[in-house]
Amino acid sequence: MQEIERKFLVTSEAFKSEAHKRMRIVQGFLNTHPDRTVRIRIQGNDGFITVKGKPNPSGLTRFEWEKQIPLAEAEELLHLCEPGIIEKTRYEIYSDHHTFEVDDFMGENEGLIIAEIELETENEPFSKPEWLGKEVTGEVKYYNSNLSKKPFKTWSDEN
Repeated sequence: MQEIERKFLVTSEAFKSEAHKRMRIVQGFLNTHPDRTVRIRIQGNDGFITVKGKPNPSGLTRFEWEKQIPLAEAEELLHLCEPGIIEKTRYEIYSDHHTFEVDDFMGENEGLIIAEIELETENEPFSKPEWLGKEVTGEVKYYNSNLSKKPFKTWSDEN
């Protein structure tokens, strides 16, 4: 139940032509405490509840537990979430034997595009597509739980 993940900013929309799958995601947070978050997500016609723990010092690894729940329950639970619902389109792109998940945010986070890749180990090598930009792994301002409270459109140059 450990998730090892690296995050990157995306420099262009070239990833869209490489995507093999695309889906709309709506999610909210029942809890955004820095030591643990509880997320409700609707992905297509499926609902999920996810608990994530505090990341390790490198920001690469953290506890993650997720269960699928009925769509109607996820829709009801979204009404109980803290303010700041996240909406995004997720694209899946194969790269060698890995998959990048690229989130193109909408609403108050429009303009932000983040790519994530899950790895088996923190030092696992992977190919970097040309559209992959600066690494932001461990930068908490890019966590969805923080984007729900301080959206990308509110950021200034000094953030």
